[in-house]
Amino acid sequence: MAQTIMLQGTSSHVGKSILTTALCRIFLQDGQKVVPFKAQNMALNSYVTKTGGEMGRAQVAQAEAAGLEPFVEMNPVLLKPTGNSCSQVVLMGKPIGNMSAKEYHTGYSLKALGVIKECLDKLGSEFDTIVIEGAGSPAEVNLKANDIVNMRIAKMLTAPVLLIADIDRGGALASVVGTLELLEPDERALVKGIIINKFRGDIDLLKPALDFLEAKTGKPVVGVVPHLDQLGIDDEDSVSLDDKQSNQIKELDIAVMRTPKISNFTDFDAFTTEIDASVRYIRPGEPIGNPDLIILPGSKNTIEDLSYLRTQGYEDEIIKLVNQGTPLIGICGGYQMLGQQIYDPEHTESDLDTIKGMGLLDIETTFAADKVTHQVTAQCSHNGFLGLETTCDNLTGYEIHMGRTDFLSPVQHAFTITSRSGQEISSADGVVRADGRVMGTYIHGIFDNDVYRRDLLNALRVAKGLAPITEINDTYTRKQNSYNRLADTVRSSLNMDLVYQMLEGK
Repeated sequence: MAQTIMLQGTSSHVGKSILTTALCRIFLQDGQKVVPFKAQNMALNSYVTKTGGEMGRAQVAQAEAAGLEPFVEMNPVLLKPTGNSCSQVVLMGKPIGNMSAKEYHTGYSLKALGVIKECLDKLGSEFDTIVIEGAGSPAEVNLKANDIVNMRIAKMLTAPVLLIADIDRGGALASVVGTLELLEPDERALVKGIIINKFRGDIDLLKPALDFLEAKTGKPVVGVVPHLDQLGIDDEDSVSLDDKQSNQIKELDIAVMRTPKISNFTDFDAFTTEIDASVRYIRPGEPIGNPDLIILPGSKNTIEDLSYLRTQGYEDEIIKLVNQGTPLIGICGGYQMLGQQIYDPEHTESDLDTIKGMGLLDIETTFAADKVTHQVTAQCSHNGFLGLETTCDNLTGYEIHMGRTDFLSPVQHAFTITSRSGQEISSADGVVRADGRVMGTYIHGIFDNDVYRRDLLNALRVAKGLAPITEINDTYTRKQNSYNRLADTVRSSLNMDLVYQMLEGK
């Protein structure tokens, strides 16, 4: 069976995901066959595997760091919040229905333990090391009875636990001591060390606090990891959007509407790696301004997010800007919003039977209970968005939506999908308005295609009177460099000899 190590946190957003990613790359560099695992994830940022299963985005980044193709056993349970303390429950990559928080925690979560154990057994037989990520805090006493992601998993595997605290937010020492105090004795015994994360400043000034922490808890401080900026690694938590705000406007200003149920915001991360593009996430109350491109992102609740844009006055502002010539792209839920009407006869998203769309594309969408989840390949349409001429014939991305969109008149399509989940097809996707200023598509990850992204940015440059840029930014190489940089920093920050002793049960 594989060795195991688990990373838990004193709270959410302390860096569990990124440190799990780092350990996956470190163990890979050290010659181990390593795999990430998170029993239950709550995120709107998800991914579709080659077999059409849906899983959390953080485990995808961890899989990439481990040199693996993502598969759903890495994240058997995914909760996608839909609003009103309710989430869509995704089990082994497939949705099984919407549940309230009470229904899930008191009536269902423990039923998933059998599936979780099967996944761990499979991973344990195929890999040398499993790096396990917890969720939130193990000391949430109101949730512990039905816990399937923190200490119950650690006890199931007798996995050594590293407890992570975020010193950047303050109160790190108290959070560590308080967390350990609230654990049961057998749980506390599994915590083998402490990691202080996101440190800024002089480590010598911190040493007295570390000495106190070790004396108070009896647990070694395994390391202090510095605050890392601009990692270039995918996030899954919308909290991280606060860290994505661009302080520098480059030649091209891209405005993404930060709607309440925004999903798959990693669709736009690749833009920020370009020398000429910056991305602003427009938060409630902020003006859109005069960007070079507006993007309506994916949404877990299209109707709620469209209503938000309407009541906040953003719909009128967007339509005004488009009429003045500002280009607009809608991705998935954002694409659905651009149509004439949205129908929800089965009330999959709301109590409304129908809601009027923004009227910018001649389409209408009807929601259905079944979800479309596929990896896809696609071809660009020529003379499409902004008159874009491109030879991109092997674009990759993925579909993840519950709506079916009909075209109300002959339209210019944005792409032609040439395969779904490995099966060859020829299917029209999306719409480009006749004037070339508005585009919608169901394909997530389309901007991760390097040549297409540069062609799009160059079309925006030409429209602005700027010369095109010929250099192509290699997304794959950039990501691999980011994983290596992360691993190098974390390796130098942790006592890795001690970590390996923990793995070996010493």
